[in-house]
Amino acid sequence: MSLNIPESSLPRLVIIGGGFGGLSLIKHIDRKEFQVILLDKHNYHTFQPLLYQVATGGLEVGSIAFPLRRFTKHFKNVIFRMAKVVEIISEKNEVKTNIGTLKYDYLVIATGSENNIYGNKHLEEFAVGLKTIPQALDIRSHILQNFEVASQTTDAYEREAMMNIIVAGGGPTGVEIAGSLAELKKHVLTKDYPELDFSKMKVVLIEGSDRILGTLSKEASLKASHYLEKMGVTIMLNVRVNDYNGDIAKLSDGSTIHSHALIWAAGVMGLIPPGIAKNNITKGIRIKTNTFNQMCDVKNIFVMGDVSAIVSEQYPAGHPMVAPVAIQQGKNIARNLLNMKNGKELHPFSYSNRGTMATVGRNKAVVEIPLLNFQGTFAWFVWCFVHLMSIVGFRNKLVIFVDWAWNYISFDKALRLIIRPYRKYSISSDQEKAVLTKVEG
Repeated sequence: MSLNIPESSLPRLVIIGGGFGGLSLIKHIDRKEFQVILLDKHNYHTFQPLLYQVATGGLEVGSIAFPLRRFTKHFKNVIFRMAKVVEIISEKNEVKTNIGTLKYDYLVIATGSENNIYGNKHLEEFAVGLKTIPQALDIRSHILQNFEVASQTTDAYEREAMMNIIVAGGGPTGVEIAGSLAELKKHVLTKDYPELDFSKMKVVLIEGSDRILGTLSKEASLKASHYLEKMGVTIMLNVRVNDYNGDIAKLSDGSTIHSHALIWAAGVMGLIPPGIAKNNITKGIRIKTNTFNQMCDVKNIFVMGDVSAIVSEQYPAGHPMVAPVAIQQGKNIARNLLNMKNGKELHPFSYSNRGTMATVGRNKAVVEIPLLNFQGTFAWFVWCFVHLMSIVGFRNKLVIFVDWAWNYISFDKALRLIIRPYRKYSISSDQEKAVLTKVEG
């Protein structure tokens, strides 16, 4: 197999990853000066901040995904190949993929991040993460399948376990999906499953530190906690999930929770391609770079976004793993690549933090921008506007706006569909067979 890349007299820039950083770099690079090759194992860009809405039936998959070929076709000297990187061979300036090997003059690693379950094999097997579209669809199917089983079983203890949902991790992702699940319980599931007693259902948010939303102010954290508790979410602080077998979650305080659904949002790490030397990887599983985003011992390899770590006094573990960092780094690396090609001085990356926000639910959000913090309905509308404007593609913006407007007016989430049954959950084979037979028609 071959990547079938045309020859060019221009230096070849290979970008691994079509996330926020990779697309930002393509937008800002001087494409008359480089032949740009974008590699990604998927043929679409994912708007990760709204994955939780796909997982809870509020948005369709197509509205948060954008075809990478549709993006690259607007730029000259930019070529996309759907390929999985097998190894980076820096001493040969080569990227080995599942469809062939590619030479480069400059390489940018923008592979993003993945769930970090800290080596716990049981959690890896039974918990479901929320970093990709397939995982979001898995969560949606998993929850709905559990409720189908709950509606059929006569075992009260088993029924309650099918209804309970644990969310591990009190960062923005955990808070947002916990709030969305609470709304799903209140406005949707009670109507879909009238035979169930939803006073028995628990949505439990578990956080290992002393407060949720630890990257925001204490005021915002307390407000978000108040919102969630008012919505019926049980918050457990200074507690971690030590083990989970698909049925019982064992917590660090010695307590247990009986649940057949555990959503993992408690940790992430850089998605590091094979071939990166161990001395270039930090304890947080990210690639160490200098202030120009260059990998420390290889100057023609740049690293950006979640997978990179510019270690400094202000950011001892690297910059926050959020989209604005990747977008700003993409712009700076584009300038530095041109300067490097022309023998000019490189510019160090300086992050401009323009604010942080998280939504808890309908008319409930917290927003922190320089010199101004606010919460509530106005914050929620600001959150909606910012995310809507950040979506790639006019069609996606329009579809999401219409879906949000319908959800707001109707108190409904129409996409309660088990498109692809999720099979990794611990119920009896007879129960599973009955449910899958029902949902597959």
